[in-house]
Amino acid sequence: MELVDQFLRKINYLRVSVTDRCDLRCVYCMKEKMNFLPKNEVLSLEEIERLCDNFIELGVEKIRLTGGEPLVRKNIIHLIENLNKKKSLTNLKEITLTTNGSLLKKFAKDLKNNGINRINVSLDTINKEKYKKITRFGNLDNVLEGIDEAINHKINVKINTVVFKNFNEYNMSDLIDWANKKLLDLTFIEVMPMSDTDMPRHMQFVSLDNVFKELNNRYNFYKSNYRTGGPSNYYTSEKLNIKVGFITPLSNNFCATCNRVRISSTGKLYMCLGQNDFVDFREILRTDRGDDYIKEKIRFALSVKPKQHDFIINSEVKPYINRHMNETGG
Repeated sequence: MELVDQFLRKINYLRVSVTDRCDLRCVYCMKEKMNFLPKNEVLSLEEIERLCDNFIELGVEKIRLTGGEPLVRKNIIHLIENLNKKKSLTNLKEITLTTNGSLLKKFAKDLKNNGINRINVSLDTINKEKYKKITRFGNLDNVLEGIDEAINHKINVKINTVVFKNFNEYNMSDLIDWANKKLLDLTFIEVMPMSDTDMPRHMQFVSLDNVFKELNNRYNFYKSNYRTGGPSNYYTSEKLNIKVGFITPLSNNFCATCNRVRISSTGKLYMCLGQNDFVDFREILRTDRGDDYIKEKIRFALSVKPKQHDFIINSEVKPYINRHMNETGG
């Protein structure tokens, strides 16, 4: 069975935010003083698993757990364990995780033992002072130790880096060289206009076209045929042993190959990261309408999945998306 949207795109990838909470406050993601959701508004692990089951039965092959920070969710390993068991019984092929790395040192072994073979770690700088500034109170050493722990447990780590104006746009080669020494692929991502933070979005945005040109002068990139099923365009270089990706939702729209949908921590199914439309599954799950009804609503959501996002960043337009990144996990 396959899930196909109205534009005949095969949807086989589900991203699930297991919590809106995070132990950091990255300046491009959320405000310093955040009001997180009451626990009763967030899906239980059992509700998340049931929703995942229905997506798997409809053809989803890959699930990525996100947040907030997914590893702060109590009993998250239990959910991963249950999902991992489905890989031998269903068409589910992979469970992955996106994390800020702060708790990796504690959880790396359990992640590996429960079928997590690949993770993305959000890391925007390897400068301690800058790291603390962008995360507001993060500990870089803790994250780097967590990455090493994951590597020691044979977990494939990829680095995700948001490029932020007047912060890290001019020293990306330091991060590339560090990642290259550790043989970690790295992807640069443009700031997206997801709700308001403490700084206007247009003051944060940097076009990756400009970053690419500067880095290309140093590394002489050439296009790689490598694909992960995601929106990143990968490049490599004779000077590097890794692949460097660029995700450019604003500079170069990538929606034509979209293969994913997102479940928020409250059970809202967002068909597009860059749109506000959603289908709410929380009440459906809590009134027990039955799995056939859940599948019917999933199919409906896919039938109205938009062709592309409507991201706009400039000084005259407030962010169109009325939710913070921690609600849907990017």
